[in-house]
Amino acid sequence: MIHIPEFNIEKQKWVEGNVLWGKKLASEIRKKLSEDVKKLQHVPGLAVLLVGEDEGSKIYVANKEKSATEVGFKSIVKRLSADSTESEILSIVNEWNLDNSIHGILVQLPLPGHLNERKILQSIKPEKDVDGFHFENIGRLQAKVEGTIPCTPLGVMVMLQELGIKITGKNAVVLGRSNIVGKPMAQLLMDHGQATVTICHSKTQNIDNFIKDADIIVSAMGVRDIINNNVVKQGAIIIDVGMHRAVKGVCGDLDFEALKDKSLYITPVPGGVGPMTIAMLMYNTYHNALRSKNI
Repeated sequence: MIHIPEFNIEKQKWVEGNVLWGKKLASEIRKKLSEDVKKLQHVPGLAVLLVGEDEGSKIYVANKEKSATEVGFKSIVKRLSADSTESEILSIVNEWNLDNSIHGILVQLPLPGHLNERKILQSIKPEKDVDGFHFENIGRLQAKVEGTIPCTPLGVMVMLQELGIKITGKNAVVLGRSNIVGKPMAQLLMDHGQATVTICHSKTQNIDNFIKDADIIVSAMGVRDIINNNVVKQGAIIIDVGMHRAVKGVCGDLDFEALKDKSLYITPVPGGVGPMTIAMLMYNTYHNALRSKNI
């Protein structure tokens, strides 16, 4: 069975009106994980590999490093130049695969163009794959068998679960079909949440016809203003996974201000789903550590 962790965080600590502040929920989850880690006889270890000088990746890795330290993990970050070879990277991953003190391995994406991203990601042991990108973990999710769930979809499901929202039978529309967010998100909503799920993407015709009946909208398209705000039904739950750097600052796929008053709940960007992704990375590492000791 697919397991979605329960943290039982009081709503008033992270929900303001109808705005879901994932940043605040993530902070509470890290506190709980920190308390749980102190009870373990072994320290969970997270190893992150950063290749190149992508500025966004540098920020993400720094946040992951900070979170790992905050919850009490052994944290390793290895930074390589953009011209590093595939063999160098595979050697490092293999070293971490064999290190029993490391329970989570993450290779930060995107990788420089000359590297075989798929080959590198698949070289990580499935039981140490905290991103949930290994084919074995993808297959486990499809088969509804326990494995590692990709962090962003898992974070969304935790938010919905912590709200106490019953999504069984509701109409959910997922915008985007990536292997990282869109597909696993749809799978979780359908199999764990038992919602009726539609996936829309850049080639979907008459997308508003699907949006108008949606009780839950998860946007992971990576495209701004993909939907007509006027067709979103009153009382929909709106989860925005997108992130864009605009003139006015960071924003999501959707128009937060235009949709806020129509929604039952809505996530902001920044401060919504993004911090939950990192919190779930910490959870996956912790969970791997427990499984490694058959706890």
